Amino acid sequence: MLPRFLAHSIDAAAGTAMLSEEETRHLSQVLRLAAGDEIAVFDGSGREFRARVERIARDGAELRLIELVPASPEPAVRLTLAQAVIKGDKMDDVVRDATMMGIAAVEPLVTEHTVAHMKAGRAPDRWRRIAVASAKQCRRAVVPAIGVGTTFADWLRQDQAEVKLMLVEPSASVEGYPLSTIGGTRPATASLLVGPEGGWSADEINAAAAAGCVAITLGRRTLRADAVPIVAIGVLQFLWGDL
Repeated sequence: MLPRFLAHSIDAAAGTAMLSEEETRHLSQVLRLAAGDEIAVFDGSGREFRARVERIARDGAELRLIELVPASPEPAVRLTLAQAVIKGDKMDDVVRDATMMGIAAVEPLVTEHTVAHMKAGRAPDRWRRIAVASAKQCRRAVVPAIGVGTTFADWLRQDQAEVKLMLVEPSASVEGYPLSTIGGTRPATASLLVGPEGGWSADEINAAAAAGCVAITLGRRTLRADAVPIVAIGVLQFLWGDL
């Protein structure tokens, strides 16, 4: 199986591509590849090619495209995960696993009960690098968009998804519908709001309902904060026929 690299500079008409300096270091210094070796290269938007390394320089590697190869299919529903930032490296795990599951975008949120330290607009670039690495590993040709981080209120104002869902814990001030009831017609786009370790405030739940969000629950079990979004994504994809 060919090693995979992300290249934003792909000219399919000319049959060429260029790796970034960072990707080139991984190619030459970590994997010890050289001119003449074959690799797989994808553009992060769904295209993937078999390619040959033509030249390696300090600022990048030049590639010759050999053929377009079938990329792994994307889910039919473009699902955005609006995830309240959680502590430590658990947010890293969420980004990694959500990418693996085929999420279209991840928007880090600052909420009333957010414990992790992140200001709106200051989401670490590390999360995008994690998404790229996860896409490489799971052989996905699309890298999800990783937002810069926003407040809960700003997210509600900008969310334009056809279906808007909010995960609530069993002890929340509102009773959520079982996730299994979210079926019927498959939407083109959807968003999933997932709270922090301390859950949502009553004001946030009310504001989400006013913005058209449907409160849903995963049932009576208490799950780790980093496990909740991945379980929910899996169930939704099953219900929508995306697994």
